[in-house]
Formats: sequence, C-alpha cells, structure tokens
Amino acid sequence: MPEAPAQNVAADSKMCASDVKVHYGDKLALKGVNLDFRPNEVTALIGPSGCGKSTFLRCLNHMNDTIGAATVTGQVTLDGDELYGPSAIDPVLLRMRVGMVFQKPNPFPKSIYDNVAFGPRIHGLYRDNDHLDHIVETALEKAGLWHEVKDRLYEKGTGISGGQQQRLCIARAIAVSPEVILMDEPCSALDPIATAKVEELIDELRENFTIVIVTHSMQQAARVSQRTAFFHLGDLVEVGDTEQIFTAPTQQLTQGYITGRFG
Repeated sequence: MPEAPAQNVAADSKMCASDVKVHYGDKLALKGVNLDFRPNEVTALIGPSGCGKSTFLRCLNHMNDTIGAATVTGQVTLDGDELYGPSAIDPVLLRMRVGMVFQKPNPFPKSIYDNVAFGPRIHGLYRDNDHLDHIVETALEKAGLWHEVKDRLYEKGTGISGGQQQRLCIARAIAVSPEVILMDEPCSALDPIATAKVEELIDELRENFTIVIVTHSMQQAARVSQRTAFFHLGDLVEVGDTEQIFTAPTQQLTQGYITGRFG
C-alpha cells in the first residue's frame, strides 16, 4: 500500500492530521493517516464499508473517546492547537469549535428553540434573552429551516420530518459558531428531496465553515466536495481535488472503487 503523499498537508490548513493511527484493542483500524482540511472547503471521505473513514472522522473531535477499546496515536491540530497529548485542548472546548452531525437525525426531546439554544446556554455564549433569540434565529436561517419552523419554535424537535430534523441538528451544531463541521453520512437516512436540501445547505455553509463529510455515495461526494480522500482497509490511499479523483485517479485501487469494480 503506498504511503499517503506529502502534499496531503498544506500550510494554510485549518485542521491537520499527522500519522494518525487507531487501534481497537489489538486490531489496527487506521494506519497512519496524514490529511489536512482547508478553510471554506468541503472534504469528502469515501471508501467501502469498514475502511476507516468514520473512525478517522471521530479522531477529529475525540468521539473515539466514547469507545473503551479505542486508542488513538499521532497528532491532530486545529489552528495549531493540539488535540492529543499532554498539551491537548479540553475536549469540551474542542467540541464547541468542531461541531458534529450524525448519520441519523438526533434532536433532543425538547422544543425546536431549546434544541438550538442548548449549546449557547451550556457555554454561556449569550448576553440576554434577546441575544439568545437572535442566535437561535440566525442558526435556523443558516440551516435553511427558519421559515419552515418560525411559527413552531416551541413544538418538539422530534415532531418535524426527518429532513427537517437533520437540518435542526445542523442548526444546533452551528449555534455555537464552530470552526469545523463534521458530518457522518448525514443524508443516509433521508429521502432524495431532503438529501438535496441538505446538500444545498452544505454548499452554503462552506462559506463560513470547514466541512468534512463521510459519505457512502460517490455521487454525493462529487456534488458537494472540493477535495476527496479515498480510504481502503485503514489506509488513506489517495487524496486530491474532487474532479481529479473522479476523472483521473493516480492509484489503481482508487480507480477500481470509482469504477465499481469493488466496494
């Protein structure tokens, strides 16, 4: 397996992973990944099931800490601040800077308003109730949901459609003004119309955020991302501009996956 090329890491990166390995007990699940993420870009992580893309995504905000058998080594930095090691930033503060949207919409069993206000309240990010109202409205507007729910703010967040719930989860993530948004197959539970809305939203959000998305859909990766990274059996095989990866990959494994010979 070829080593990940040096050009994976750029000087202007927002977030940078160097030689990141993950063990689940004795099993090496991620084999020394080097990859950076640049401001105002969407990077798609693609590859067959079990290839390590979601495992790698979880390294970017310490979500692997919730898996008892997982051990992460290597270095991940956010604007130069280390995520692992003795000088690592606090995971609670990290998750305010790095938001996460999961595969299945998971709104809290609270009102739409309280879902979005949850993070600002916990972290003390508002001056008064008027300011909190503004934060909630702005987050819902950025998530493309305000006009659909502005008259239902105090209804349960679990009572709206699946696609709306996922956009509510995106609003909840961006309400604390993160710098990076991680998305783990955010459309896999949605119908095509809701998927199109979320994809359109992702394109708008990259104006203000760095976005990393794991997707099982190569078509989705081609539509929403500027860079694509292909993983296989725990290795980062190839990364490059999305158009190049899909039209002229340099690795045979990438070519085989893109053309459907395996995966």
